[in-house]
Amino acid sequence: MKQDYYEILGVTKTASKAEIKKAYRKMAIKYHPDKNPDNKEAEEKFKLAAEAYEILGNDEKKAKYDRFGHAAFEGGQGFGGGGMNMDDIFSNFGDIFGDIFGGGRSGFGGSRQRVVKGSNLRIRIKLSLEEIAHGVSKKVKVKRKIKAEGVSYTTCGTCHGSGQVTRVVNTMLGRMQTAATCNACGGAGETLSGKPAGADAQGLKINEETVTIEVPAGVRDGVQLKVTGKGNEAPGKNSIAGDLLVIIEEVEHPLLKREGDNLHYDLYISFAEATLGTSAEITTTDGKVKLKLDEGVQSGKVLRLRGKGIPSLERYKTNGDLLVHVNVWTPQKLSKVQRDFFEANLEDKNFVPAPKRSEKSFFEKVRDMFS
Repeated sequence: MKQDYYEILGVTKTASKAEIKKAYRKMAIKYHPDKNPDNKEAEEKFKLAAEAYEILGNDEKKAKYDRFGHAAFEGGQGFGGGGMNMDDIFSNFGDIFGDIFGGGRSGFGGSRQRVVKGSNLRIRIKLSLEEIAHGVSKKVKVKRKIKAEGVSYTTCGTCHGSGQVTRVVNTMLGRMQTAATCNACGGAGETLSGKPAGADAQGLKINEETVTIEVPAGVRDGVQLKVTGKGNEAPGKNSIAGDLLVIIEEVEHPLLKREGDNLHYDLYISFAEATLGTSAEITTTDGKVKLKLDEGVQSGKVLRLRGKGIPSLERYKTNGDLLVHVNVWTPQKLSKVQRDFFEANLEDKNFVPAPKRSEKSFFEKVRDMFS
């Protein structure tokens, strides 16, 4: 079982964004590679702290984590539990502890150049309710920038690979040192030395690639998954690719309506079927199931099929339920024989409404449904 992110950073769920950042900075400094050279245990704790901060330091991701736990980021969303690399950490969070370690770009086992990350790509994928209920593996074609074959880069002669240039300015308070992005290489620390045919000015080309996206069961419309490293690549030898951000779009089902993890189904039966009892086929995400209705079933009755809803992203919870709403269809046209029958039975005691005390009112049913 994965360790709780709040426990990793040593903060409570009520901690402010500033407190979370402060806690991460404290851990990052404690386990930073410059203070713990060749220390694998420190390296893992350094990565784990960054993984926790990547979620808790983002308001949207923190809200999802508070609601669904680690399950909210299965399927590639977030750093994905230990799959982080040092380049990702220094690229995304190096500024948090950079003033302590000169830019935060040292690594376990020696110094490193500035890491440049490629841009992210965003796509939408449409999923049916059945795919959402069971989880699905989707293959999509993505056009992304990659380094052209035969491209070569050399260390920038201006910044010597750091991506930054340092300037000393004389002020009335004394000499002050400032750092700025290198104009010669744009902060990459490398410049293009060999460009093959078909490559752009950065040595990149467009390539169409098939990417597999593992979608966990129970996702919702608007949920964003992340496939690490499948965005655009960045120029330079010392660079990492961006990510592919996948936004889920739920296709409306013709018969089933979703409400959280529960599903709703409207079942229409005739007056005769309600009177005599009947059996009906109900559509579920697993196919058809037969449902028996007792004689005298009332319109508005809700039958609950437990576990026939959507799996919860919170793995400790069971599946949602399928709620079948019985609707007795009142005939709108009658033959003379049918009209005579009903008129003859208007005063019959079996046709006079006589709800039992145990029968719930419409408002009670609505209250129970949403409680």
